Amino acid sequence: MDTRRLPRSASRSVSRSGGLHRRTRGAGRTAAGLLATAALLVSACSSGSSTTSATAAAEEAALVALPRSTPAALTPYYDQKPAWRRCDIHGFECATIKAPLDYAKPSAGDVRLAVARKKATGPGKRLGSLLVNPGGPGGSAIGYVQAYAGIGYPAEVRARYDMVAVDPRGVAGSEPVECLDGPEMDTYTQTDTTPDDAKETDGLVEAYRTFAEGCGADSPRLLRHVSTVEAARDMDIVRAALGDKKLNYVGASYGTFLGATYAGLFPDRTGRLVLDGAMDPSLPARRLNLEQTAGFETAFRSFARDCVRRSDCPLGKAGTSPEQVGKNLKAFFEKLDARPATTGDADGRRLTESLATTGVIAAMYDEGAWQQLREALTSAMKENDGSGLLVLSDGYYERDADGGYSNLMFANAAVNCLDLPPAFDTPDEARRALPEFEKASPVFGEGLAWAALNCAYWPVHATGEPHRIEAKGAAPLVVVGTTRDPATPYRWAQALAGQLSSARLLTYEGDGHTAYGRGSSCIDRTINAYLLRGTPPTDGKRCS
Repeated sequence: MDTRRLPRSASRSVSRSGGLHRRTRGAGRTAAGLLATAALLVSACSSGSSTTSATAAAEEAALVALPRSTPAALTPYYDQKPAWRRCDIHGFECATIKAPLDYAKPSAGDVRLAVARKKATGPGKRLGSLLVNPGGPGGSAIGYVQAYAGIGYPAEVRARYDMVAVDPRGVAGSEPVECLDGPEMDTYTQTDTTPDDAKETDGLVEAYRTFAEGCGADSPRLLRHVSTVEAARDMDIVRAALGDKKLNYVGASYGTFLGATYAGLFPDRTGRLVLDGAMDPSLPARRLNLEQTAGFETAFRSFARDCVRRSDCPLGKAGTSPEQVGKNLKAFFEKLDARPATTGDADGRRLTESLATTGVIAAMYDEGAWQQLREALTSAMKENDGSGLLVLSDGYYERDADGGYSNLMFANAAVNCLDLPPAFDTPDEARRALPEFEKASPVFGEGLAWAALNCAYWPVHATGEPHRIEAKGAAPLVVVGTTRDPATPYRWAQALAGQLSSARLLTYEGDGHTAYGRGSSCIDRTINAYLLRGTPPTDGKRCS
């Protein structure tokens, strides 16, 4: 869900967990996503059968730092000298850096990581490299830095830092996980994610199985080694290859989990870290999904209050309560479930309930997309024209005009399903959880509960578990939370800041996913001061 999203992290813009800052932001996505919403949810896998015990265990378990000395078997990786080549009209250079496929068996083969950088422009003393990650998991960091961060970050930051991005293993340029082709993904994204009977439930399960089997067939070895811990270890190899003694980093959405994991593994090598739109690593998947579901409801209510104040709101008029607005939207979704709307799509796609839901959720990442959403809903509800919502959904999935998809959704599931055990093991477990999810969000709860079932059919068993990250000994780092963030609820930022021993919590009182670079001068000044002068904010500082 963070991603990403960056909107998809950046590029796009609508994403995930990042908001898509939509510019690209980071975003967290759900592991499979509402099938369709899949990219949306941040993690989608967590044990549903023993949430209480898993949470209690995570409160005791903490990520253990790795030894400071580099093992001899990894020395060749740390001693690499990248061969940089010009690769972008904006002055970016690209290179490939190798990392071991399996850190426990470095001789078992390599993973080739795609890296891009734009050197500091000056004036002023260079401060080193600043790695950025837009979230996802699955968002392309290189796409993000080239489309936005490397040319859109504050000029004073770009003047002092080399802007650097590495696509995590399994993502985009770094040996991407692939699962389905374009037509197969079209079928997958249109699957009914609110099954009404046994036949529809079987259809949803079959869709998850087909997706998982496709990933397993294409990347059988890599699929076992795309965890967040491994990606964080890769970043340390990249740091060494860049010649930096410490890692400076800005991560959004899922990128906060990646950055916090790095700090936990390498606290002595942690420099200035900004974790924006934070995740809570101590939560099992079911709890993550449930709390994210509530986060989307919070964001939707904010949209609803704004919508009814406007003359073009198709969901209600002035005075209509957010609850009634939600009921009106839910009724529209149910209508589409029975009879999808036309779209004029060249491939014959119609607007199904699942695609419409994804389109609405995509717009929750950034309040700047609310007008577009109102217009798309008006066309669909009053004219049976679903093209506007389809555009939002396609943006979320990173589907191009030719019907091809980026590997965002594939990598999203691959990482999430490896990092945590599945939220539910069977359809019956998901169905029993429906009341809890629908209480968290009357509008989105049903679909998001079923979305959390996807990792149950994954071809590789999870290697991770919920855990705390303390990073004892790390330099001061900044955790940023937005009070009405849909994809990474504010409580997660509070929780992560409470775990990290040197964290300072910075709060943005507002809407949307993530906060840096989204219009708050207070947030931007505070983070820039930290990145440029090493001055962290006072813990608990709030901006609006």
